[in-house]
Amino acid sequence: MPIILPANSAVAGGFNVDNSCRFNSGSSDYLNKNLGTPTNNRKWSFSFWVKRAGSGNQMITSTNSSTSYTYFGTDQFAFEQYSGGFNYRLKTNRLFRDFSAWYHIVIAVDTTQGTDTNRVKIYVNGVQETSFEFATYPSQNFDTSFNSAVSHFIGREGSTYFDGYLSEVVLIDGQQLAPTSFGEFDEDSGIWKPIDVSGLTFGNNGFYLDFEDSSALGNDAAGSNNFTVNNLTAIDQSTDTCTTNFAILNFLAKGSSSTFSEGNLKETVGSATYNTSTSTIGVSSGKWYWEYKLPSGGLNYVLYGITSVESSARDADVMTNFKTSYAKTSYAGEFRYNTGGGAYSTDTSGFSADSTGDIVKIALDLDNNFIYVGNGNSWYNSGNPESGASGTGAAKAVVAGLTYFPMMIVYNNSLEINFGSAPYAISSGNADGNGFGNFEYTVPSGYLALCTKNLAENS
Repeated sequence: MPIILPANSAVAGGFNVDNSCRFNSGSSDYLNKNLGTPTNNRKWSFSFWVKRAGSGNQMITSTNSSTSYTYFGTDQFAFEQYSGGFNYRLKTNRLFRDFSAWYHIVIAVDTTQGTDTNRVKIYVNGVQETSFEFATYPSQNFDTSFNSAVSHFIGREGSTYFDGYLSEVVLIDGQQLAPTSFGEFDEDSGIWKPIDVSGLTFGNNGFYLDFEDSSALGNDAAGSNNFTVNNLTAIDQSTDTCTTNFAILNFLAKGSSSTFSEGNLKETVGSATYNTSTSTIGVSSGKWYWEYKLPSGGLNYVLYGITSVESSARDADVMTNFKTSYAKTSYAGEFRYNTGGGAYSTDTSGFSADSTGDIVKIALDLDNNFIYVGNGNSWYNSGNPESGASGTGAAKAVVAGLTYFPMMIVYNNSLEINFGSAPYAISSGNADGNGFGNFEYTVPSGYLALCTKNLAENS
């Protein structure tokens, strides 16, 4: 069965979230809005789903008056306001280290409460946080900067930006709500999942960012509190959401010379050293499809394929140093494979060099144990991924019974990968047979995108 699912993986059925917004700190992506007079800035609730793609300080929200922050401080979540001292400050002991998972966070505020711990409540995946490294609560009847008539930023504080995905971003002005207003536990799996929030009362400053309009990612689906878009484009509208969680590159297993960007879908290695990166999802059965976009410069030392090594490759060429890996070299007409460790072997018949900027593709059939490699509308070696047990034109038969991870090997270069939520422009737009993914080329019949809904259906 497929394995290595991200934690809090979405379950089939129920309310479906179509889109998220992918923020990239390298391009200074953010949204901003000058909110008006609040219904009540002593009572409000802020709810959002987040999938991290970077470490260090990662800013979710900020304001420009009596500065208020919502952020990840390294791996802890914090909510605070500072004006000559901390007006309030809560920082969790909980660590948010799973870069493959979607988390739901609710900040529920009512500073009119007599008991200080009731004035700010933080919930993660439906459960209230009670263990904090810092816990300074606002004074009674304190007027918060957040949800007041000042500038609000999403994805930015000063020159610090956010790396990752945000989905279902909601502000309720005038009410301190429980997380059950925004989500529920699935009755079968027990996984926390989103519900439809469109029927909530949002108040004067309330908004609902669903990111469903790629031409206006700051659109308020609940009213007219639209946010201004800064440096985000239609490409940043993602189908990786809190109900359909796609594979990305594993941030916890990247090489020391690697830089990830574009929601951990692009790897750049800026030194003369090999770095191997793998996906967050591994599979051992089923049929799976994904694509890569080759760099616009030279193709030297860029390879793409699969490996049975989840994380220990990192600062090396997995083809040379580890067992059971298969990869096409972009710069030569060859296919490399290693099933015994030591030196890799090479096939050249039926393969040719790729060109800069090409979109190339992999079809992995783990029901019949074949890997197919293609470029454009064709498959190398006249491959037919739909040929089943005959493996017609397969790049190679793969060792059965192992768990494989999509991977890339980069040496002083870059490479982008598309598991179904592309970090680059798609000119065609093709989904798999279940309707998931956005690919440049037609997905072979029976092959699926690497996302949790497809994994759940094939487990």
